[in-house]
Amino acid sequence: MPTPIRKVSLGPSDIRMERGADGAVRLSSTTALGAYPVKITDRLVHFAETAPERVLIGQRDAAGEWCTITYRQMLDRVRRVGQALLSRGLSAARPIAILSSGDLDHAVLGLAAMHVGIPYAPVSPPYSLISTDYGKLKHVLRLVEPGLIFAADGQAFAKAIAAAAPADAEIVVRANPIKGATLFEDMLRTTPTSAVDQAAAKVAADDVMKIMFTSGSTGMPKGVINTQRMFAANQQMQIEMLPTLRERPPIMVDWMPWHHTFAHSDFGNVLYNGGSYYIDDGRPVPGQFERTVRNLRDIKPNYYFNVPKAYEFLIPFLRADRALRTSFFERVQMMFYAAAGLPQFIWDALDEVALATVGERILMVTGLGMTETAPFMLCANWPDGFAGLVGVPAPGIDFKLAPMDRKFEARMKGPSMTPGYWRQPELTARLYDEEGYLRTGDAVRLLDASDAGKGILFDGRIAEDFKLLTGTWVSVGPLKTKIVLHFAPYVRDVVVTGADRDELGALFFADGEACRALCPDLPKAAPEIAVLRHAAVRRRFQELLTELAKTATGSATRVVRGMILEEPPSIDKHEMTDKGSLNARALLDNRKELLSELYQDEPSSRVMVAKPANATAATA
Repeated sequence: MPTPIRKVSLGPSDIRMERGADGAVRLSSTTALGAYPVKITDRLVHFAETAPERVLIGQRDAAGEWCTITYRQMLDRVRRVGQALLSRGLSAARPIAILSSGDLDHAVLGLAAMHVGIPYAPVSPPYSLISTDYGKLKHVLRLVEPGLIFAADGQAFAKAIAAAAPADAEIVVRANPIKGATLFEDMLRTTPTSAVDQAAAKVAADDVMKIMFTSGSTGMPKGVINTQRMFAANQQMQIEMLPTLRERPPIMVDWMPWHHTFAHSDFGNVLYNGGSYYIDDGRPVPGQFERTVRNLRDIKPNYYFNVPKAYEFLIPFLRADRALRTSFFERVQMMFYAAAGLPQFIWDALDEVALATVGERILMVTGLGMTETAPFMLCANWPDGFAGLVGVPAPGIDFKLAPMDRKFEARMKGPSMTPGYWRQPELTARLYDEEGYLRTGDAVRLLDASDAGKGILFDGRIAEDFKLLTGTWVSVGPLKTKIVLHFAPYVRDVVVTGADRDELGALFFADGEACRALCPDLPKAAPEIAVLRHAAVRRRFQELLTELAKTATGSATRVVRGMILEEPPSIDKHEMTDKGSLNARALLDNRKELLSELYQDEPSSRVMVAKPANATAATA
């Protein structure tokens, strides 16, 4: 008998499929996309009238108390700041850049800009706070050409502003002002006029709403244009697939960075459906996730959207604390993951804890999207999903599986597709194919070639694949997922190597805290480098590497060599995007000496080599 699952309202997933003479497969939903507003702040106006005292957004203050803004209060602030922006003559020619992370003021400023039709760019805070050469920040601000730059804390961003801000840009801060800066509080004191309503009425669906920066293969950010239409249509697509969001307005606790399209979508879910969004000051890293747990105790979300790593961190807390798991599973209607694949062992563990707590599983949903698609485009909106399944196209999406040698690339048309990259026409020219479909670079395949309604599987990134010296193609995406799952919880990420070589290798970025548990003899204060070099860690990785090699079906899946990297990926060297994903090409280019060491005929002490099937694993 199948285990019960909590019932929520889900939309249809019936799909129309056509096969072309060119080998392409075209899919579309049989459900038409419903109507949506010109701009998403029309929903703010609606709920300010119909649910004025409902909390729209909340955040803890310095004392740990929740500060909130209701829909009525937010509309008032948006109109005041909107007037201040219009009075400054800001426009698409002189947009806004926001350097600091998500907070209440960021929300007010962003919504005000959307409402009166002034584009803004949320910039990754690490470009200002972690980078030492400010190279990416300079690149972004040269593209945006902002007339106004906002940073919550003037002193924290002072060096970055001095290094990269245009001389004619007004600097606005919330606290700790630097010389010449305007206080955001002064903008909030502005008295709105009819100009605000006139500007809002003139906003058109194809106007640029937001510029979302995402890193490409070169590591330098690209400014993805998000129009008003893209954002509003994308939210309507989500409630067509997941009508439960409309029936039960979302209450979310969300830590995702606001320059990331995942957070862009989450906040849109809340605003579009009249819900409440609470900023989570925790992170899925050791020492910070405890704050997330504290917030989950306070708020009790009815939908939980997060990245796979956060679910992995959450499981031990749920298992150890009956009150936490009871309150969490009692209210949550649906869980959603994105930004990376969810290992099946995490999925199974969540099901196990939910069943033991409330007697039923909680629906786990995912999909496939990207910044260029606003981001929602595919959704697995059925209860029997599994890791790797990304669903079917949402209403309004014309989806094409385009043949690319050995694979199919996901391409699409629809109202939520970007018109291109901000002030980068050379990149925009390569974004669409000859039929007007947006190229994603994602490889996908049908779960069942005869029935598209059973869903689409993610099959890696087209550009990641390479050939071994034998000419055998290696499908990197699925292999990388397999490696990370096999080495869990000891590996955070991995770079697969072997292009133009005889055999596959792996460069591991280890999870220091998980590996520390393998070294009980080490002092708690021992540095991470001591953990990574410990004999017990090396022994465990050697064992896992040998076990993994035994599961291979051929040279394209047999990982023979491995090395634990001791230096973390660098943002300044483009080895890691601001969203935390690895840029394998840049990393291998920057670490050629390690790659050479990995493939030496006589392995160094740092290189592990999988033992033959008839040999025993290393014991030292």
